[in-house]
Parts: sequence; C-alpha cells; structure tokens
Amino acid sequence: MSAKTEPSRNVSLPGNLDHLVFASPTLERGMDAIEALLGVRPIPGGRHPRFGTHNALLSLGPDTYLEVIARDPDLPAPARGRLVDLSDEQRPRLITWVVRVRNLAAFVLDPARARSGIGPIEPGNRQQADGSMVEWHLTDPYAMPLDGAVPFLIDWGDTTHPAQTLPAAGNLSGLRIEHPHPHQVRAALATLATEADVAMANQFRLSARIETSNGMKTLA
Repeated sequence: MSAKTEPSRNVSLPGNLDHLVFASPTLERGMDAIEALLGVRPIPGGRHPRFGTHNALLSLGPDTYLEVIARDPDLPAPARGRLVDLSDEQRPRLITWVVRVRNLAAFVLDPARARSGIGPIEPGNRQQADGSMVEWHLTDPYAMPLDGAVPFLIDWGDTTHPAQTLPAAGNLSGLRIEHPHPHQVRAALATLATEADVAMANQFRLSARIETSNGMKTLA
C-alpha cells in the first residue's frame, strides 16, 4: 500500500546547514559517484579513529560542504561499531545532514531539543593527510533520529570551516526530505531552530539540488 500523498512545503534552504553526509561501501566508490555526478572529485579529508571511518570532501558554497564517508579498513571497529558500514551490495547515498550551531552546549540545554533524540554532545576529530588534527564538538552522530531525517548538530569553535579550503563542486540550492512521518520530522526540526522541505513518502529519502557549471544536479 502506498503512503498518502501530501504536498511538500516550499522551504528555502536552511541557512545553518553545515554539510551533507554521503555514505558509501568504500571511499573510492563514493568519490567516483560524486565525480561522475558533479564533475569534481572529492579530496581526502582524513580518518576518524573514534568512528572507524574516513572521508573525502567537496565545497558546496562558502560555508557548506559535502562529506563522502565510508568504513576505513585500516582502522579497528570501535566498541559502538563503525559509524558507517555499508555492504558492497548497498549503493552510495545521502544518509543525513548536519546543522551548524554556535555555543552548542548552551543550545542543547533546552529540554525540547533533548527530546528530539539528538543525543549528548561529544568531541570529534579527524587526522588530516599531513598529520594535523581538525577538531569540533557535535551531538551524537550515531543517534540518527527519524532515520537520519533529523540532523545532528556541530560546533566548529575556532576551527576554520572546511568549506573555505575545499575544491568547489557548485552551490547547494535545495534540500528535500521524504519520510513516512513528515509531521514528526517538521516538529523535530522546529525544536532545532531549522526547517527543510519535508514530504510524505513510504520510506526515508534525502535529496539535494546542487547548481554546478554543467547545470542543476540532484544528489540522493
């Protein structure tokens, strides 16, 4: 049985959208998929020992970027399991998105925000190719409220935002969330002081519109 159709709301791109998370069984496969779609190859970002993953990145605007992420076969699996661990049979795809918040510790004190399922704040870092560390604070990336339709939150503190030093693939111009429970998604986003284009669907799907030098592309 198909879900009831519901018109989506025409919501502008969230101004505090930090980055999109594109998961892949292997990093190379994810980088190939992005290069084929956008015409620019993501560059290696670094490794996440706490999550058992590594990533590659592209800029989607002055303060927004795309993260391609996959399990790192050279890292041991952490106690909680790898943050991303797609099988070879699964296709690379967008799995969630991230909202940028300043003074994250104070922001999440609101009880309504805690009820959104975002989880506690924890430190994050990745080791870059030159051995230097990039650090941030974020809400629990393992939480994935409402299948990933609800973003996790990140605070870069004094760290230079990655988008400022990455190759440019285009400009993010739209974000669409499809979910069996769109009202729950909208309510959760409202508690996080953000919103997006949310529509009814049988299953969760995240898609993004990206304006490139070769026209508008859709990443899902």
